[in-house]
Amino acid sequence: MTESSALPPEPANSSLVARPTPWLASLRVYLQPASLRMLSLGFSAGLPLLLVLGTLSFRLREAGIDRSTIGHLSWVGLAYGFKWVWAPLVDRMPLPFLTRWLGRRRSWLLVSQIVILSALLGMAWCDPSQGLEPIVWCALAVAFASATQDIALDAFRIESAGATQQAALAASYQTGYRLAMIWAGAGVLWVAAWVQGPQVSGYQHAAWAAAYTTMALSMLTGMLTVLFSQEPVSAPLPPARNAREWLQGALVDPFADFLRRYGWQAVLILLLIATYRISDVVMGIMANPFYVDMGYTKDEVATVTKVYGVIMTLVGAFVGGVLSMRFGVMRILLLGAVLSAASNVLFAWLSGVGHDVTSLVLVVSADNLASGIASAAFIAYLSSLTNVSYSATQYALLSSMMLLLPKFIAGFSGDYVNAHGYASFFISTAWLGVPVLLLVVLAGRSVKGLAQAAPVQTQ
Repeated sequence: MTESSALPPEPANSSLVARPTPWLASLRVYLQPASLRMLSLGFSAGLPLLLVLGTLSFRLREAGIDRSTIGHLSWVGLAYGFKWVWAPLVDRMPLPFLTRWLGRRRSWLLVSQIVILSALLGMAWCDPSQGLEPIVWCALAVAFASATQDIALDAFRIESAGATQQAALAASYQTGYRLAMIWAGAGVLWVAAWVQGPQVSGYQHAAWAAAYTTMALSMLTGMLTVLFSQEPVSAPLPPARNAREWLQGALVDPFADFLRRYGWQAVLILLLIATYRISDVVMGIMANPFYVDMGYTKDEVATVTKVYGVIMTLVGAFVGGVLSMRFGVMRILLLGAVLSAASNVLFAWLSGVGHDVTSLVLVVSADNLASGIASAAFIAYLSSLTNVSYSATQYALLSSMMLLLPKFIAGFSGDYVNAHGYASFFISTAWLGVPVLLLVVLAGRSVKGLAQAAPVQTQ
């Protein structure tokens, strides 16, 4: 018997209305093999994101690229918002030779990781100061392959444990993800600063090439985890006698199942998902250009925002995971929405303070703690909505909805900063989060099977 088969699937919505779990049992779940695997695979998932968005924006700004162009280039991240388009193929289509050897989920994971590694090497040796087109094409390849990895990994995670364990797996995933963000955020800056040397300031292509090469080789962590993991027990696929039946099962049934289960309430759910992280995503595109323009050095940004800040996110992720199991996902979802919007106001304050490392630590601490709590609860919420028979496709649809609108709006963030300044920009991103609060409350009250924010009391 495999480890995953010992954890039979539970009803999709049970994590929102489950009986309270004892505190010790809530913490012990993080030491289970499934959680440890998600820690490593979360690292693999988190590594590419900053390298094509956050860290890349720092690199481009240092190379002299204007803020408007950086904002528009953030649309590379829309690949994550459209991953539901090819998610049915990842969910259903076998890969020649590899699927028979590794299984449905692991074969897609390995192929996507190989593409990510190769495209990151391409980004390493493309010099943006000499032309943007080559590095943009490589970044698109990284984003596409990374989104594909997310599709397979989300299905792998959902199929690896029951619904009541999903909050813990989400927290483990977030931990690995955030550790990768330390490495892809702080590590890449440290490597670039070390290669460049203290005597040289400004942009140096060779330093960034060495840093991105190091990041590319770091993808080997995820590849080895895939090779040494077991394929989770997934729902059997119904036989398809022809192409029409295959398309029906791969493309139509997953979306029809979601609409059938939730009816008109699906509109409310999708609105909440589409806007929940809007404050963080829109603000995040201009964070690194903001640090450069405020005069923070690579070492300062690496230490404060990419190490200390990510540690605070890890704390938030564990707190969010434990609190979600203890008090119910919907209550922590509301808490995360409040904190995420409020923390953006602190960046407006920081823009008036100027170059001050202590103030930066305080702002980054609050922002990342809020982000960790919100992320853990939100991933658990998305996982609870999926049917295990269509886990990859449905989760890809939901997680794509999370990014599509915010990423589109974020593309204009550089134009807004150029026109109105950083303080006004950060205040505006906080206001974007206010409607989310109403949507969380309505979802908690109206959606059948998800209505109870608090867990059921036991005798």
